[in-house]
Amino acid sequence: MTTGETAVPVGTGTSKPSWWKPWAKRLAVLVVGLVALRVVVQMVGSVDWPRVAQAFGRLAWWMVGILLLALLLRQVLNAVPLALYVPGLGLSRSLQNDLSAGLVGTGAPPPADMVLRVAMFRSWGVDPVVGMTGVTLNMLTFYSVRFLAPVLGIGLIAVQGAERRQWVVAGLSGALSAAILVGLLLLLRGEGLAAWLGRSAGRLVRRLRRDTDPEKWAQALARISTTSAETLRAGLLRAVVALLGMLLADGLLLVLALRFLGVGAEALSVIDILSGFLLAYPLTLMPLFGFGVLDAALLAAWVTIAGTAQEPAVVAGLVVWRAVTILGPLAMGLIALVLWRRSQHRGAAATPLEETAPSP
Repeated sequence: MTTGETAVPVGTGTSKPSWWKPWAKRLAVLVVGLVALRVVVQMVGSVDWPRVAQAFGRLAWWMVGILLLALLLRQVLNAVPLALYVPGLGLSRSLQNDLSAGLVGTGAPPPADMVLRVAMFRSWGVDPVVGMTGVTLNMLTFYSVRFLAPVLGIGLIAVQGAERRQWVVAGLSGALSAAILVGLLLLLRGEGLAAWLGRSAGRLVRRLRRDTDPEKWAQALARISTTSAETLRAGLLRAVVALLGMLLADGLLLVLALRFLGVGAEALSVIDILSGFLLAYPLTLMPLFGFGVLDAALLAAWVTIAGTAQEPAVVAGLVVWRAVTILGPLAMGLIALVLWRRSQHRGAAATPLEETAPSP
């Protein structure tokens, strides 16, 4: 879900990043997430861990198969925008590029994932500039959908009556989503406007990250305007639809995990599950897909609705969902990377034979 999020330049390029800093940030995020989860668990009541273990016993092998199929659907839909934004790439290679970069980005500091993406583009005969421009467009489109999620969530519960804070969250997120989509449409208006837009966005980001270079943002968006205007115009709507489908597939995964672990419809309806998930979805902006913080928000919301008697099953369902959505893409990424490496070795082995073969 974080595909391509390092595609936009944020640094000046004059300083060498320390290898330990990305790992320190991940560790800090993990600690914060676990602390938040512990605080929420204490607020809603102590967890009956033996009952959580009993809930895991409900998970049959065929249920795992269904969850993995839902995960595959989610990953395929997530790969659609890159295939649309990079002419000639295709959906299968887009999926392979996304999964492999996600694996490397998790285990190695940046820009290792970008280096791998470029290497894969070159091996497939795709212009790396066009490929990385597509990655940037993919990232921007995903951000627009990420902030559109609470609007969809508030739409599910508006008839039942949403709380004021939920309307505020949905309103702010919807405004951010609209701003990103308008920004993407402005890229079609010309290189000068695109450069101004990138420079302005870079200046805003620099307030949070001092190493951000607004001029590099200006150059990146100007390049998109000149090289990818047609693909953006043709693919933006389909990319947004695909990512909305990815969002629903992720929600389906969560519904299935909770149902398989014993949370019935009488305790939490599909609307209860999806609306809570969509309203909290911007928390995935945090590293590790909002690990801990997002889980804490969902646990608190659902236990409030279903009651503390359902807490063990809800905790078990969240654990299974996390295991599938975090470990599953990493395993897929490893397979994708191995397959790409093997194709490279086969291509390198076949090249000398092709070069020395006699002419017909």
